[in-house]
Amino acid sequence: MYTDILLSIDVTTESTWKKPLPTAVEYTKAFGARLHIMTVVPDFGMSIVGQYFPDGFEHKALEDAQNALHEFSRDHVPEGIQLQHIVAHGRIYREVLRIAEEIKADLIVMAAHRPETGSAGLLGSNAERVVRHAASSVLVVRD
Repeated sequence: MYTDILLSIDVTTESTWKKPLPTAVEYTKAFGARLHIMTVVPDFGMSIVGQYFPDGFEHKALEDAQNALHEFSRDHVPEGIQLQHIVAHGRIYREVLRIAEEIKADLIVMAAHRPETGSAGLLGSNAERVVRHAASSVLVVRD
């Protein structure tokens, strides 16, 4: 049923992977799928902000994210899983949608935190946008 599963995480925030990772691994094993695990390095937004960072900062941040993602996988993803690492750069929801389309993911797995009490939203803003705009199925795992 699924051949390419995209898991979006932040390796530095356990709530983004603690429950979604085992779920994605279980689905990957059950369907003999490929697991594409991604993280997104935020961009500076406005160019005026970027001038306050040292030259090469973004390149170094992307390189560090790639190393952290590989280390994370070695420590947390069981052997035998067909795995691709992806580091994207930009807004989280946009990059998840872009990568999902690029790799032709038929399932996106991601975490969503419970909104603050009194909030009108049911999901976090990134998960909500991905669910709303994704061409494929999205499995949201609550933290």
